[in-house]
Amino acid sequence: MTAQIRSVDYTHEGDALEGSLAWDGSATGERPCILIAHDAMKSRAGFEQDRALQLARMGYCAFVLDLYGKGVHGAQPEDALPLMKPFQEDRALLARRMAAGLEAARRQPEVDATRLAAIGYCFGGLCVLDLARSAAPVQGVASFHGILSPPDPASDFVASERIPARVLVLHGWDDPYVPPEQVEAFASEMTRAEADWQLLAFGRTLHGFSNPNANRPETGSAWEPKADRRSWRALEGFLEELFPEELLPE
Repeated sequence: MTAQIRSVDYTHEGDALEGSLAWDGSATGERPCILIAHDAMKSRAGFEQDRALQLARMGYCAFVLDLYGKGVHGAQPEDALPLMKPFQEDRALLARRMAAGLEAARRQPEVDATRLAAIGYCFGGLCVLDLARSAAPVQGVASFHGILSPPDPASDFVASERIPARVLVLHGWDDPYVPPEQVEAFASEMTRAEADWQLLAFGRTLHGFSNPNANRPETGSAWEPKADRRSWRALEGFLEELFPEELLPE
C-alpha cells in the first residue's frame, strides 16, 4: 500500500483555500472519504496531514479541510483565538465554509461522494459537530477534544431539528475548556435531536490529548498517550461501523 497526499485548491466566498487529499495510490475505484477539520492553530507541523496519511493506509481517502485560507497558519498559541474567533462568532459562516470543504472533497476522483464522514480536533471538533447539526450529507462525525457548545439560537445558523449523522465525542474529563455542565448540555442537545450519539471521556486527561504538538499543560492542554491511543481505536471502530462493507487492510 502506498499512501500519497496532494494539495487541493478551492474557494469559498472569495477566499482562496488549500486542502489536502490523502489516498492509497495502489487502490482502484472510489473510496469512503474522511474529512479532517484542523485545530485552532492550523499550524505548519502537519498533524492533520499525518492523520490523513494514517487513514489512507487504512484504505480510506482523507481530506484535510482549510478553514482560515491558503497560507494562513498560527505560529504561536496566542494566534489561535484571533484565527478562530470570526467563525465562533458566526456559526452560519462556519457551516458554509465546512460545506465548501465537503464539496471540494466530493469532487476528487478517488472519493466516493456517497460515503463520507468527518473528524475534527479542538476547534475542528466544533466544526464537525456543526456539520452534523446542519444535517450535511455525512454518515458520521467524530470530535477529538472539541468544543461542544451549540450555536446561539439567535444566530443565523439553521440547525436541523433532527441530526441524521452518527456522532462520536472523545473528551478529556479535565478539559478546562469543556466543563461537565457543557458535556451534560451537549448530551441533552443530541438526545433532543434524536441523534445516534456516544461519548467517551478519559479521566485525568486535559484538552488536546491526541496531539503531541499541543502539549502545553500550563494552558490546560496536554498530550496523553493512553487517551491518544484509545481514542484512535474508538475512531477505527466507529468508521468500521459507518462503512461495514469495506474490508480495509491494516
